[in-house]
Amino acid sequence: MNILWLDLNSSYAHSSLALPAIQAQMMDDTNIEWNIVSATINESPNIIAGKIAAAEPDVIAATCWLFNHDVLMHVLARAKAMVPNSMVILGGPEFLGDNEDFLRRHPFVDIILRGEGEETFPLWTKHINDIDKWEDITGLCYIHNDVYQDGGIARVMDFDRLTPPEESPLFNWSKPFVQLETTRGCFNTCAFCVSGGEKPVRSLSIDTIRKRIDNIHRHGIRNIRVLDRTFNYNSRHAKALLDLFREYSDIHFHLEIHPALLTEELKEELRHMPAGLLHLEAGIQSLKEEVLTTSRRKGKLSAALEGLRFLCALPNLITHADLIAGLPLYQLEEIFNDVRVLASYNAGEIQLESLKLLPGTEMRRRAAELGICYSPLPPYEVLKTNDITPEELHTAFLLSRLLDGFYNTSAWQDLTRKLIVEQHDFLHRMLDYLISLGVADQPMGIERRGNILYDFCRIHYPEYETQATLTWIEAGMSLKKQPAARIRTKHVSPPEAWSVCYGEYKESLRLCMLPGNDTDPNTYWYGFESETQQTKPVFKAISK
Repeated sequence: MNILWLDLNSSYAHSSLALPAIQAQMMDDTNIEWNIVSATINESPNIIAGKIAAAEPDVIAATCWLFNHDVLMHVLARAKAMVPNSMVILGGPEFLGDNEDFLRRHPFVDIILRGEGEETFPLWTKHINDIDKWEDITGLCYIHNDVYQDGGIARVMDFDRLTPPEESPLFNWSKPFVQLETTRGCFNTCAFCVSGGEKPVRSLSIDTIRKRIDNIHRHGIRNIRVLDRTFNYNSRHAKALLDLFREYSDIHFHLEIHPALLTEELKEELRHMPAGLLHLEAGIQSLKEEVLTTSRRKGKLSAALEGLRFLCALPNLITHADLIAGLPLYQLEEIFNDVRVLASYNAGEIQLESLKLLPGTEMRRRAAELGICYSPLPPYEVLKTNDITPEELHTAFLLSRLLDGFYNTSAWQDLTRKLIVEQHDFLHRMLDYLISLGVADQPMGIERRGNILYDFCRIHYPEYETQATLTWIEAGMSLKKQPAARIRTKHVSPPEAWSVCYGEYKESLRLCMLPGNDTDPNTYWYGFESETQQTKPVFKAISK
């Protein structure tokens, strides 16, 4: 049997985890030949389909996500037309709801695997030619003799005994990070999440996780994204994980945390974690109690905010927070206010996403009751609610672009945070400024963003102009560009006295000076390595 896996992603930075996870359970089956076609959604569907057809597969398998749905359908329709005897099977979070309508609208798809595939997929391949046995296989959804058959949801209950995907010869070790799934299921009940009803919670043993990290480490991977919906849902489990992570000081672990569930014991553990080891994602969604209650998110808001303040104050961790525009009862100005609050907490990043009503979620089933209007087509984004208009949702989208371009960019974060916290109208004024320039929703290079931030401060907040120049210099930007126009680079000698901010002055350094002005009388001094031609200064001092 020739099985071809279509690995269709948004970029080549990602790859399918489903492929090696399933293949690892079947890799001893010598009757199966595996082929892979890897592509991105930006490539030609015809070309991708041609590569599939050239392999003449018996089975075409793929994972369907919000981001690849449309291109995937175009590719599969073409591939099926060229290889009509092949069987197309799909899985993924797109199919956690009722799949009958999808199958009838996409006749080139033969079967849907709903849920976890490590046990169901191998069993199906053994009975691929005996359709009468399919109805006994949990998780299979298909149409036979014009009758829709629904096999429920497949769950691997003995998660710890699966063969790890890293042991599959098809595991892709060329990516900059590895996804490590340590838990399945979620204790929470969030109405907008596909994991909200996924019970029971199943976790790998610490010994199993250690063996997998050892294998990942041997392959030279130093960034691991831990797939655990809420790693601290169980304090004892969380402590054991942190103890394990300490054993790998040269690996960066990214994981999700629920700030409302931080015990004092866990706080103490986090205080003493090595710097740079953890990057935490704190799901907040909204700072309005009624929004969280309606969304059925567990945990008190007061506890979540207290926990978030604690996490963001830790110098050894990076913690970013998430907000979701389009949740019921969540208004636009409240989103702006929540961004200001999170910035005041010193959140490492602020992610603002638009709500998508995914198949199989409670919020999708209750959309009409909750006053939510959403697109019937992927990515199923919310179009309006009783509390936010389409225009306001677009404003929220532009705000998310502003945050990504300035707050979530390390070079411009400190100044952006300062402006957000100190100037209540900054977000609105900056957004209007970006719109007036025609760049609010456009990709921009880091230098372009720095130029815009400087010009904005010069025009609207002249008291921040010097700070904008200093930010530009410390980001390693060109001293020949407008934000550095005031800096002196020639015939500069050190003053009689200065206060050193960082670094050590040496005569070999190329010294530059930013004189004071009406808004800031201080004089700033920067030293640059002349021999290495580094763009960022290695020395900074201030004189009166």
